[in-house]
Amino acid sequence: MAAESSSADRAEANLRAALLLFGALLRAGLVHAVLCPGSRSAPLAVAAGLLQRRGLRLHTALDERSAAFFALGLARATGMPAAVITTSGSAVAQLLPACVEADHGAIPLLLLSADRPDRLKGCGANQSVNQEDFLRHSCRWFGQASGTGMGGMEPAAVEALAAEAYLRSLGGNAALPAGPVHLNLPFEEPLHVGAASLASLSGSLDVVAELPLGPALPVGAATTMPAPATCAASPTRSADPARGAAHALPTWIAAFGAASPSMALVALDPDRPGVVVAGPWRGRPQAWEAHLEGLIRWQQRSGWPVLADPLSGLRGQAQLACVGGYDLLLESPDPALAPTQVLRLGSLPSSRRLERWLAGLDAEQVLVSEGDPRPLDPLAVVKGQSAAGMGTWVSAQLAGDQTEPRPEAEARRGPEADGSCRCLAEAWRGAEERLQALLDRELSTLEAAARPWSEPALARRLSRLLPPGLPLMLANSSPVRDWESFADPAAPPRLLVGFRGASGIDGTLSEACGLAEALGSCLLLTGDLALLHDANGWLWRPQLRGRLTVLVIDNGGGGIFEQLPIRIEPAELLDFDRLFAMPQPVDPLALAQAHGVPARLITSPAALPEDLAWALAQPFSLLVVRTDRRHDAELRRRLRTMAALGSASR
Repeated sequence: MAAESSSADRAEANLRAALLLFGALLRAGLVHAVLCPGSRSAPLAVAAGLLQRRGLRLHTALDERSAAFFALGLARATGMPAAVITTSGSAVAQLLPACVEADHGAIPLLLLSADRPDRLKGCGANQSVNQEDFLRHSCRWFGQASGTGMGGMEPAAVEALAAEAYLRSLGGNAALPAGPVHLNLPFEEPLHVGAASLASLSGSLDVVAELPLGPALPVGAATTMPAPATCAASPTRSADPARGAAHALPTWIAAFGAASPSMALVALDPDRPGVVVAGPWRGRPQAWEAHLEGLIRWQQRSGWPVLADPLSGLRGQAQLACVGGYDLLLESPDPALAPTQVLRLGSLPSSRRLERWLAGLDAEQVLVSEGDPRPLDPLAVVKGQSAAGMGTWVSAQLAGDQTEPRPEAEARRGPEADGSCRCLAEAWRGAEERLQALLDRELSTLEAAARPWSEPALARRLSRLLPPGLPLMLANSSPVRDWESFADPAAPPRLLVGFRGASGIDGTLSEACGLAEALGSCLLLTGDLALLHDANGWLWRPQLRGRLTVLVIDNGGGGIFEQLPIRIEPAELLDFDRLFAMPQPVDPLALAQAHGVPARLITSPAALPEDLAWALAQPFSLLVVRTDRRHDAELRRRLRTMAALGSASR
């Protein structure tokens, strides 16, 4: 009888520890948790289920890899950590692809893995692996609960572990940007509580969720932060509707961030010619307004054109003069476009031509990131890098500046004090206008001739046709590159999301589902292989509360490889399709419909508006466009040649 009582006590202690852990995470600001199936993780699963009534949004997933990418989408949209809960063993290894992307993309993520106690490690016990090391090299921090079992830990220690993990995922002491954190949580058996214990703990949730956190956090600068009070984050809309939904930072987290050490501020001269190169946005949504305002202020003062990656979120902003066609314009660079200064924002755009141009410039280059102090200059040409953020950097540069910002039209012409600034801005503006006119003429001619779909024309048409404010996720490989070069840069601004940290096609559909869940709606533009690579993402359909439209470009394999110098003639020398394109026989229409997702094939460009309107009205839908990858690769080459000739003929 005593043994049975002791066993029940241990199971209840496990659940109580899990409740304390999640209670502390909820008070820190956690909103979303994604649960995967398992037995060793039972205390975590039950605790998460019980705490739904305390505000935890719980999502369930069969596939750990898909779960992690769904959480990545949630975190990218909100700027706040989402948690993934797994059992022990190989389940933890499935988190690595999303962990790598979160690391490179500076996306906060909490990875909670259940484990066996130390006594079962290294002795051949079932499902006992070195999971502590699976994610370590991609994580901001690794936290380990007691090796004898989490149920035996002091409550204050459990809560301190949770608070430390949450802070570390947001960047910790500002030595690193936001990113993934791994908490490994051993549990001793028994793992499953009885009805009496469950009823008792369920009735005491108010007490569990309101317990104060433990003593001051034990690591680094986290010890100096104010003690958290009631601070659960609540969903709010960001100031710019194009940025989608964001979560307000809890006051104690915001205060901690404000106390972070300032970064070095390397100066540029706004009265000398320059350009801004804006890479993909990797800051949190909460920092977007200050970033945009700072850039507008700098352009109004300097007149510098902004070469804006589509994932920068800057194209179409009414108060900015942006250049979208830089990749085509730099096919054969005009010397008149060369600046003497370059302000680079964040990581580089994906354009190799832009990289070569920047590497060859005789110009001072400064890099400013949004809280990411890691090296972000693979070209090794910047004279200084600041992680202070654009708003802070501009305020420091223009402190005491007596020059009043000119009206927008005047700002586009550059400072009156320096005609060379004006000439550079006019050269970029003129080149961009000629290029966009060329693209309009050539791509509209294709449609008028009733030619089959082309991927460049689809990007341009879609950029104009999508409803303003609809968030868009661009899959890696061809879709994001075509949007960079061929989408209309004057189209309405919207939240554009791409996961170009590691630039893989892992988890594409699951990420889009997470974005739709957090933002309320989303359209995913993807290739056929990227979609098939994450076929388990369709399993989110029954529980998805956001509205997701998937538009897949089915070109019979990896179209990106057609744009590389791989094919060899005669074709018998190299089996290009089998070795690189890898076309698959799966019909995306049939696969979607097998998961209960309504789907349509868009038969012609003329049918796009009607079919898109139908799809956007569905909770979850698929549209398929079939293209010829070899034809489109040739079209891209032809357009590049025309752009280069147009630039050279000036």
